[in-house]
Amino acid sequence: MNQVSTASAALPLEQAAPGRGMRMARAMLVLLGAAGLAWGAWVLVDTVRVARLPGVALWVGAAIVVHDAVIAPLVFFGGVLLRRAGRRRAGVVVAVVQGTIVLGSIMTLIVVPEIVAQTQGQAPKNPTVLPLDYGLNLAVFWLVIAVGATAASAVLYARTRRAGRRPAR
Repeated sequence: MNQVSTASAALPLEQAAPGRGMRMARAMLVLLGAAGLAWGAWVLVDTVRVARLPGVALWVGAAIVVHDAVIAPLVFFGGVLLRRAGRRRAGVVVAVVQGTIVLGSIMTLIVVPEIVAQTQGQAPKNPTVLPLDYGLNLAVFWLVIAVGATAASAVLYARTRRAGRRPAR
């Protein structure tokens, strides 16, 4: 009698080991990442004075905290909310919105030190170092990418509906 227990039937199937090409691709990406870290460490040590390293460490630490506490949850929950909207939203629209949030967040992280330097009145010796209104430019950037994401989402949503396909959830 050939019986299969219900416990073993519920176990997931074993996944096949990654192929040679996938292992090579992963190894190349690891090597590329390690080379990038080494290059960054060398440039940091070579170009930044020792007295400035605590400030750099603070900025990197703050960027990690902002990413983990703000950006990642915002993108995740935004995606969850858009997907819960049901059949009215195509999967590609969710990707466009998430990409827009990530792009805007990265730009914000890059520009915030300039905004802080300007608001603290840290006038550099060279007046051309901080010549712009970075707060206004960041707001305009967010507005432009929001309008672009809205237009791209509308076009992609219309294309999906026109094709007669049901949008992905």
